[in-house]
Amino acid sequence: MESRPGNPSAMHPVVREYLLLGLRFDRIEEGFVDAYTGDPDLRRIVAQEPPPQPADLAARAEQLRADVQGSGLSAARQRFLDVHLRALACSARKFAGEDVRFIDEVNEYFDVPISLGNEDDYRGAHRALDDVLPGSGDLRERMRTYRSGEEIPPERLSECVDAFASALRDRVRTRFGLPDRERIDFEIVTDKPWSGFNYYLGDFRSRVAINADLKQHLSGLPHLIAHEAYPGHHTEHCHKEAGIVAQGEHEQTIFLVNTPQCLMAEGLADHALSAAVGPGWGAWAQEIYADLGLRFDGERAERVSGAIAGLLGVRQDAAILLHDQHRPHDEVAAFLQRWSLVSPERARQTLRFLTSPLWRAYISTYVEGYRLLSAWLDSRDASEPRSERFLRLLDEPLVPSQLR
Repeated sequence: MESRPGNPSAMHPVVREYLLLGLRFDRIEEGFVDAYTGDPDLRRIVAQEPPPQPADLAARAEQLRADVQGSGLSAARQRFLDVHLRALACSARKFAGEDVRFIDEVNEYFDVPISLGNEDDYRGAHRALDDVLPGSGDLRERMRTYRSGEEIPPERLSECVDAFASALRDRVRTRFGLPDRERIDFEIVTDKPWSGFNYYLGDFRSRVAINADLKQHLSGLPHLIAHEAYPGHHTEHCHKEAGIVAQGEHEQTIFLVNTPQCLMAEGLADHALSAAVGPGWGAWAQEIYADLGLRFDGERAERVSGAIAGLLGVRQDAAILLHDQHRPHDEVAAFLQRWSLVSPERARQTLRFLTSPLWRAYISTYVEGYRLLSAWLDSRDASEPRSERFLRLLDEPLVPSQLR
């Protein structure tokens, strides 16, 4: 699996304008362009322009949506560009000061409808956790005790990261394929609102940052490395660069925050460990930790993880309470602690994420991305292996409304 991007001179005019528009957003909010591996001349053009005005960007996005319809591009490419331009128009309106309801913002950004979850479902998840967590008494305290016992010693974090990256890379190379020269450089960072982040650099290379401010846990690290690296974000970028980008779909050379791309990518990445290892990942991880001299109850971890999945919507509910119902921060923090069974420190870290101007809606990519892709992966014909559907996610520019 080895290819290079196609000739930029063959770029469709509408796609070129889409890339220029996306790059202009980074001049309003640095970090809006998560990754760009396309024609460097376009980045230079944008850098030399006067500072963009958000209202102008919104108008341009809507004009390009109309242009896409008569572009002659394939139906799949038109669909992809349309929902992404709709997302950019919403971002531009918000940058211009428009007040957009959080639920509507998520729908415009990520091509999915959302609503508050059902607390009865969360109670059911708590009952499942009560059955699997050791000890008795207050569930939140038992969860904290369990999590505390799972903390990876900070001085061991780097070698654990390397061990799981190596093991997962071998599996992914065999099952899904990787370019021969792909590479990831891992680094430990602090003072970030997330637990891990993939910076795709192009040419099949990534830098993956792991946040040491958040305690990393034995049961969480395999998920994190699969999510950010193999077969998650890094693998998806590599597949698309070697495949559809090389075939001339240049719109895939830019990855923009708060667009349907993000929901698809996060949903894919949250299913990455399942795709690479499947049921029994706990026992698999236990063997790797044993080689490092670390004790880990893989069977229990897998059962706890399954129960916690029932609490998936709590953080999205917190965002709706915070932004649409205007509940006080202390009340939302208490909501997170009650239902997610997290510490006050972890609840504050989540609130930091939910109040970031750029990232506040992003929580829905994990919640709705996981749900949507779960349903889609499970809805396949019995003769179609689950791995084949996952491979489609790696290779194709699918969008949420298409999967629904």
